[in-house]
Amino acid sequence: APFPLLSRLDAADNEVAELGADIAALPALKSLDVANNQLRELPAALADCPRLKEANFRGNQLRDKRLEKMVNGCQTKAILEYLRAGGRGKGKAESGREDVRKKKREKQQKKDSGDGEQDEVEEASKLLVKVLHVSENPAPLVVKVSPGVKDVRAFIVCCVLKGVNLKPGNALKRFLTMQTKLHEDICEKRTVATIATHDLQLVKAPLTYDVQPPDELKIMPLGRKEIKAKDLLRQLQLEAEEQRKQKKRQNVSGLHKYLQLLDGKDSYPCLVDAEGAVISFPPITNSEKTKIRKETRDLFLEVTSDTSLQICKDVMDTLILKIAELNRSALENKEGSGSDMESDALCGPGNLNLPLVVEQVRVVDTDGNLKVLYPSKTDLATVSSLLTVIR
Repeated sequence: APFPLLSRLDAADNEVAELGADIAALPALKSLDVANNQLRELPAALADCPRLKEANFRGNQLRDKRLEKMVNGCQTKAILEYLRAGGRGKGKAESGREDVRKKKREKQQKKDSGDGEQDEVEEASKLLVKVLHVSENPAPLVVKVSPGVKDVRAFIVCCVLKGVNLKPGNALKRFLTMQTKLHEDICEKRTVATIATHDLQLVKAPLTYDVQPPDELKIMPLGRKEIKAKDLLRQLQLEAEEQRKQKKRQNVSGLHKYLQLLDGKDSYPCLVDAEGAVISFPPITNSEKTKIRKETRDLFLEVTSDTSLQICKDVMDTLILKIAELNRSALENKEGSGSDMESDALCGPGNLNLPLVVEQVRVVDTDGNLKVLYPSKTDLATVSSLLTVIR
């Protein structure tokens, strides 16, 4: 392979007519964008790209109409499985049905032979999440996206998560540590995506995802006073220099690590509430106004990216799983919190497997046209082995 380190290939809008099978010779390829070209076929060799996690094939007139539908609505993993199986009716949908039938037969055989008890125990121990659909929600939250974000930080996915318990012991500290680890790992040091978590009760809807010039964007960062974005970055840069001098090293900690992610930007992305307050300034910080506290029970979750929508969804899937794991752990351990009667009741053995409720959030354009709905029926599939989703 002439490009052994190539991890991202953007070739959208280029009149590409053919994608060769030698695409599999790119061992480091993680992201592929060939949208709006003239492709008629997708090579099965794509399924052999060992690290390919995100791909955009939309806007191509594919001969395989089932595949064309999949590239417009399914996750990359499902598309690659379909290609691996040979496509044209031999993909995930059909093989998946056969797998379901096979599992049902095996499960019934185990029950008949008295060996099904372990499977049932494993299923019962899985974390539960219930999805509340927009149509069932009397007051669904909506995020409106301004056109200007397209050239700055185009992608955003949001949802509401209800029923979180952060009171026991160090549950809140572990929650914040978990978020930091996700930023380091799956978000690749915030270079591919950024997470923001808010106390839902402090979020004034409706929300607008917008861009503002650095000298106009004002935010009250976590633990700081209100400041313009331009001045905040200058302040953080000075702090970073001071850190380097004191510790005599090149590495810095905290927000200082991410300042270069905004280099060259004429406008900065921000999430603005109904009162005009900026509650999130990705990829740097969110606001003291919506800060999560021990008493927080309901969360508004936000993931943004300048890379792809699918990365936002994958990060959100993982974030929900990690919060569910922390919630289960807090309830099981009942770490001494001096909690009130309500939280004592929540920690009772009968409530250990109560589902968290994920409310769908619609992201729309300025005309109200739907851009993203999360979680859709195909979302949360990446964590399905550890999570039972009630839809």
